[in-house]
Amino acid sequence: MMAATASPRRAVVGAAAVLITVTVAGGSLAGCDSQAGSATSSSPRQVTVIGSGQVQGAPDTLTAQVGIEVVAPDATAAMNQTSDRQRAVIDSLTAGGTDAKDISTTGVNLQPQYGENSTVTGYRAANTISVRVRDLDAAPGTLATIIDAGGDATRINSVSFSIEDDSKLLSDARTKAFEDAKGRAQQYAELSELSLGTIISISETPGGGPPMPVPMPRADAMAAAVPLEPGEQTVSFSVTAIWELT
Repeated sequence: MMAATASPRRAVVGAAAVLITVTVAGGSLAGCDSQAGSATSSSPRQVTVIGSGQVQGAPDTLTAQVGIEVVAPDATAAMNQTSDRQRAVIDSLTAGGTDAKDISTTGVNLQPQYGENSTVTGYRAANTISVRVRDLDAAPGTLATIIDAGGDATRINSVSFSIEDDSKLLSDARTKAFEDAKGRAQQYAELSELSLGTIISISETPGGGPPMPVPMPRADAMAAAVPLEPGEQTVSFSVTAIWELT
C-alpha cells in the first residue's frame, strides 16, 4: 500500500534525518528516532528511512510591510492624519502600476501617550499595509514611492522574498527525497545481507516555514534608492518510506 499526506509549501534548509528498523530472522538491527514509527508486525523484514531532497530557486516576489505612524494632541487628529497619509501612499502605489489586489490592510492601532503623573499628552495612530511587488526590478522604485508619499510618518517594518509558484521546485525536491530514501534503504539492505523488496508505504514530512522577513530601518533614516538582493531560496522536502526486505 502507499499513502501520502498533504504537500508542504515553502521550506528552509534542514538536515536529513534517518530512522532505520531492520528485522531479520533470529535477531534485529535497529537505529531509533522519535520522528518515525517502527516496522509493522505484519512484515517481519522491513527497513524504514527518511529521505530528504533540496533544490534552489530564485525569488520572484517581494512583500513589504509598510506603516504610517502619527502622533497628535487628540485621537481624531491622529487617526485623520494617519488615514490621509496612508491613502496618499495607496494612491501613489496604484498610480505607479501596483495592482489594488496586491495591497491589503494588516493593522490599525490607536494608543494614548502618557506624560508625568500618567496624564495623557497625545495619541499615537498607526495604519499598516502589506504591499506585494511581483516585478523585483520595480521593487526599489516602489519603496521610494511609499517613502515619498508617506514622508517622515512612513515606517517600512520589513520586506520578505518568496517564490510565487514553487510547484516545479517542490516536485524536483520530492523526487530527490525519494531517491535519497531509496538509496539509504538499499544500503541498509546490503548491510543486513538482504535484498530490497517491494515498497510498503510512503508518507510526506512537512518542512519549515517561509523565509523570515528582513527588518528595514525607519523611513527618515533611509535613502530614496533602496538596494535589494533577493538571493536564492531553498525548497526542501522529506519523505518517510518503508521497504520490504527479502
